[in-house]
Amino acid sequence: MQKLRSVLEDAGFDDVRTYLQSGNVVLSSKAAPVKVARECERLIADAFGLNIAVVVRTRAELAGVVKRNPLAKVAKDPKRYQVSFLEKKPSAALVRKLEEVAVAAERVVAVGREIYAWHPEGVARSKLWAQLAGKGLGVTATAHNWTTVTKLLKLADSG
Repeated sequence: MQKLRSVLEDAGFDDVRTYLQSGNVVLSSKAAPVKVARECERLIADAFGLNIAVVVRTRAELAGVVKRNPLAKVAKDPKRYQVSFLEKKPSAALVRKLEEVAVAAERVVAVGREIYAWHPEGVARSKLWAQLAGKGLGVTATAHNWTTVTKLLKLADSG
């Protein structure tokens, strides 16, 4: 993660911080989020030889995700509560598909470009999680448990 921070700092990004070994980065930039995403993808490809899609949220957008928390009443274990951050808003058909594969105890809520999913029995055998984690969404996405989402917001606030 130190090399990733260095690559981003050398490219002109400010306040570059990483969260654990997760690949999650918090940084400051005056550029539009889509430009930041494309530049980070290019830098990662050049420095590490990896073609990784990058999804960006502003600090305000991330704060909105945490504030909305539509499953707060049922999602009591932050490690089983996931938020998928999508590059663009999912189609109604995709949301219906996700709702159909969720088992009775699971919950899934799409709000804007995020999909909140509660997996009370864990993700190991969850068909919903398999859909969210796979390439079947048809859109660039990254998913994180609630602990990571809230830690990233705290990291953004500490810069």
